[in-house]
Amino acid sequence: MSRPVFLLTVGFFLASLTCSSKVILPAVFSDHMVLQRNSTVAVWGFSDPGENIRVCGSWSSGDTVRAKATNDGHWRVDIKTGDAGGPFELNVLGASQKVTLQDVLLGEVWICSGQSNMEFSANWGLENKQASIEQADFPGIRFFHVQRVGAPYPQQDTKGNWELCSPSTMQNNTAVGYFFARALQRKLNVPIGLIQSAWGGTPAETWIRADKVASNPDLATHPNGDQADWWPIKPGALYNGMIAPLIPYGIAGAIWYQGESNTNNPGTYAVLMDSLVTGWRRDFGWNFPFYYVQIAPFTYDSTKQKAYILREQQDLAQRLIPNTGMVVIGDLAGDIHDIHPKNKLDVGYRLAAYALAETYHQPMGPYQSPCYKSMRVVKDKAYLTIDRTDGGLVATGTVIPYFQVAGADQQFVAATAVINKQGILVVSANSVKEPVAVRYCFSNSAVPNIFSKNGHLPLAPFRTDNWKIE
Repeated sequence: MSRPVFLLTVGFFLASLTCSSKVILPAVFSDHMVLQRNSTVAVWGFSDPGENIRVCGSWSSGDTVRAKATNDGHWRVDIKTGDAGGPFELNVLGASQKVTLQDVLLGEVWICSGQSNMEFSANWGLENKQASIEQADFPGIRFFHVQRVGAPYPQQDTKGNWELCSPSTMQNNTAVGYFFARALQRKLNVPIGLIQSAWGGTPAETWIRADKVASNPDLATHPNGDQADWWPIKPGALYNGMIAPLIPYGIAGAIWYQGESNTNNPGTYAVLMDSLVTGWRRDFGWNFPFYYVQIAPFTYDSTKQKAYILREQQDLAQRLIPNTGMVVIGDLAGDIHDIHPKNKLDVGYRLAAYALAETYHQPMGPYQSPCYKSMRVVKDKAYLTIDRTDGGLVATGTVIPYFQVAGADQQFVAATAVINKQGILVVSANSVKEPVAVRYCFSNSAVPNIFSKNGHLPLAPFRTDNWKIE
């Protein structure tokens, strides 16, 4: 794996810009970019200190916004965008230089972040790879691929450029993001911009500002592994190198696929996600929607890795953090010995269905997985009521596996489960005469086989107890 590039410090970077006597834009402002439609978006850059800057977009005839560079050469304007469409031009004029960005579209811009399952591209072995590549001719979808960079301090720029979605570019960019964008575009009929900022094998702490981790008593002593000069693992390293350079670019929201690298210490993941989401929202300037993927079943090498606790924490996070949502993909695992499920089409589609329903108010059908609601016990049987069943529950096999039941002794044993005529799950085990708690798919690699009848979405893993797990 190639080693990351650590960017220049802000002081050296700004000094080089000031000496250049040019108007310089960050890499995220380039030809073919997508700006958030019907919004007020920030445009910023660098020039000589005190230089007067004018910015105008061809979508708004004659409207020019002005700014004056500060003593460190930084300037920023906020410009209004209109309805979706293009291509347009964005003009930035300094005292003696004009920068024109061409083929600019107005549409919906989403950040795609996380670890390797968000990085995963068609070239990684995507299911139906060749057909997906050949069909990927969508010039209204644009990719900006942030260079993988860790940094000790927030950076003001990154490397990258906007690319049109084509068979040659799609195969090198996030597959989940691509299928998400394709579903959005087909429903909304607007351009979609994807900013991919992801790095495989990285824990959530690296994507959060270091001061937010250090100031939280639940996270301050959070173990994060051994730091290496070629691998970002310290809190804030990827926030500094791969998120900070994007702030405050106008976005519609973010999608997130991460968690496998936090399975060694999963108990605080909901707190981590709260810090990440609230921190990003504060820095980007608004409470944008944040949708994420619950990690898939996988046979981890170590018994210390508790993916089932992390999934529980992911479920908790969506309940604690407003304007967030989680998609369940346990049924899409494929080979449970491969941490990278190859079916990214359905993952992207489920994220898009959530966004279309919650953000754009144009639902495509059921978008939330069934989830546990309540339990009552009658003699030796536990009766579980499931919410969001969309017409009832169905099982894909004659046997429903991965249920466990325990009595007051807290000793869980394998249980049998059936779906009765009222759509209630009835769970029991011969050795447990008085059930107290039930668990479903509460292990690292359990693959669900219970689905909502009309939505075809898997029942989310759950447990009815809150007993301590070492």
